[in-house]
Amino acid sequence: MPEETARVRRRLLRLAARSAAALAGARSGLAAALLALGARPARAASILAVRVWPAREYTRVTLELDEPLKSTQMQLSDPPRLVVDLEGLEVDLTLRDLVARIRAEDPYIRQVRVGQRRPRVARLVFDLKTEVAPQLFTLAPVGTYRHRLVLDLHPAVPIDPLKTLLDDVRARSARPALPPPEDPIAALLRERLAAQERFAQSDEDVPREAQPVMRGKRRPPAVRRMLTIAIDAGHGGEDPGAIGRRGTQEKDVVLRIAQMLRERVNAEPDMRAYMIRDGDYFVPLAMRVAKARRVQADLFVSIHADAVVRPQARGASVYVLSERGASSSTARFLARRENASDRIGGVNLSSRNREVRQLLLDLTTTAQIQDSSRLGHFVLSELGGVGRLHKPRIEQAGFAVLKAPDIPSILVETAFISNPHEERRLADSRYQARVADAIFRGLRNYLQRHPPAPRARVT
Repeated sequence: MPEETARVRRRLLRLAARSAAALAGARSGLAAALLALGARPARAASILAVRVWPAREYTRVTLELDEPLKSTQMQLSDPPRLVVDLEGLEVDLTLRDLVARIRAEDPYIRQVRVGQRRPRVARLVFDLKTEVAPQLFTLAPVGTYRHRLVLDLHPAVPIDPLKTLLDDVRARSARPALPPPEDPIAALLRERLAAQERFAQSDEDVPREAQPVMRGKRRPPAVRRMLTIAIDAGHGGEDPGAIGRRGTQEKDVVLRIAQMLRERVNAEPDMRAYMIRDGDYFVPLAMRVAKARRVQADLFVSIHADAVVRPQARGASVYVLSERGASSSTARFLARRENASDRIGGVNLSSRNREVRQLLLDLTTTAQIQDSSRLGHFVLSELGGVGRLHKPRIEQAGFAVLKAPDIPSILVETAFISNPHEERRLADSRYQARVADAIFRGLRNYLQRHPPAPRARVT
């Protein structure tokens, strides 16, 4: 009996071995067939980085991956939520890091939850603070970026740039105003007038016809209307702009200069500033133009600090639009680089409405280019007093951000961040303030010499 049991056991073992061999052969044959057909076994995508860019206008969430993946979204209400399923993805520590990147001050996202819905399908649940109009799209690799999956959370009711401008004006008027710093020339004139007045009051024996004629202080010219200056800090968010050798990012430098320029503009009684972007987030090129037109800007100034291949290149420049090509090889290179901002910053092309798309195709009038050139000359002259100029004349190129057909528009390259010496200066707040002062003086001088024509009030 034991011998019979042993024989059965050996027979079962031989059968199991044959089955295992047959299964292995089948697997090997399947793998060979897949390789022969040019197919590779599917694997899960890997998350390389997660980034969140909160702003008043919208919040952007970016997932950077080593390969593209399929995604679906579902919007829920009461309470408002957005569910995003990512197919071909396993939850890992990098994806879970998204939870910690949501800030308390984010205007749209309360929190995010990350989980594995089923094998190779990750789920993100965004608990929202308000109803949103989400846009989910992908971006192909560009520059240093790999595949990107982008989620933009826009407010359900789009923010009106004009309302934003008026709200900022009301907020400033509600705060106690600080007296602006006194112009030294005005102070000197005031002292001279006071001295003449004291002289006239003390010399009673002097005949009236011999006393100084007191004409009094001249009244400041009447303000014809409020002038709006659109200030555009280049790049932002996913698009850092040029990066210096020490790691200084163009988007950070130009935002600080733009904010300093805003302070100087808002200190003027007949001027107000509108910031195209007032934080670290990206605004598409055509949208920058559209926002300036919506607030009926009188002037548009875009601030940059770009880079070229040669680290020896240095100095400030001012550019206006050209209808007939670039005025130099440097101008052509910089325009091509700046116009690539949409691809780097990330634009959902399918969502851009016809009006915004048409903005970049509108024919810019010759008068606009002439007015922009006059404005550019005033600003370039003032920048020459701050530091070296790259070229002593206005340059021209096809910058997309300058294509507002009815607004004098200039692009200021404050310095070359690719130059180590100028990178150090650009990171210095004192130099940033000097640049902002120079741009402001150029704008003011232009408006004094070429005041805009009256038009219907927008307030």
